[in-house]
Amino acid sequence: MRVKNFVKYLLQKLLGYQRYLFVFAKYKIRTLKKDKKEGDFFAFMDAIDKQGCLLDVGANLGVMTYHLHQRFSGRSIIAVEPMPSNIEVLKRIIQKYDLTNVQVITKAVGSEIEKEITMVLPEQGKVKMQGLAHVVHDSITEWNQGDQFNVISDTLDHLLGETLVAGIKMDIENFEFFALEGAIQILKRDHPVVYLELWENENRSNCFNLLEGLGYNAHVQTSKGLEKYNPAMHDKQNFIFK
Repeated sequence: MRVKNFVKYLLQKLLGYQRYLFVFAKYKIRTLKKDKKEGDFFAFMDAIDKQGCLLDVGANLGVMTYHLHQRFSGRSIIAVEPMPSNIEVLKRIIQKYDLTNVQVITKAVGSEIEKEITMVLPEQGKVKMQGLAHVVHDSITEWNQGDQFNVISDTLDHLLGETLVAGIKMDIENFEFFALEGAIQILKRDHPVVYLELWENENRSNCFNLLEGLGYNAHVQTSKGLEKYNPAMHDKQNFIFK
């Protein structure tokens, strides 16, 4: 077991899993702006230039939900998170920081309406990897060992109806393409800025093809600011689509 995971294991054991998640969420909220890996998320927020609500799809423990609230305190923030242990902490974070404009949707999202699906909370050794929880699907071949549970999945189009959307942050561990398929009407109607974390695989290619077919261009944050993505120049996992 690597040192970092060993520390996680000890903390999860000593504090209890739910308390560990809550402490970890508060720590990440305090330190997110100093995390160089998360600078792309703040560039995404800077890129939002129209009115509408903000979606945090794969809200996890509410760390980015908190920062969306801080930046867009007068707007509705919709946090989408299906994993029960994460939902409990997300709601505690909302209460602790008085995030009164945040609505929580406790469903997964995909391309089908009101469908029961299976998710997995991966484990590495004895460590629960809450940030890697994902839908069990043939297209996802990594991190499939762990606790499984059933949840209801729906489409963003069905869940939001005519709600105007200005920005979508989505991090759902290689299931983004299916969630975007279920948000086609929102994407066509509102043209929200879309922020995706995409590994270099088929899911990335499918997401690029879908969004480019709707007129979007992929951008990445560099030392010079936001630039159009050039695969020959940019080695990135976080993309801002406008």
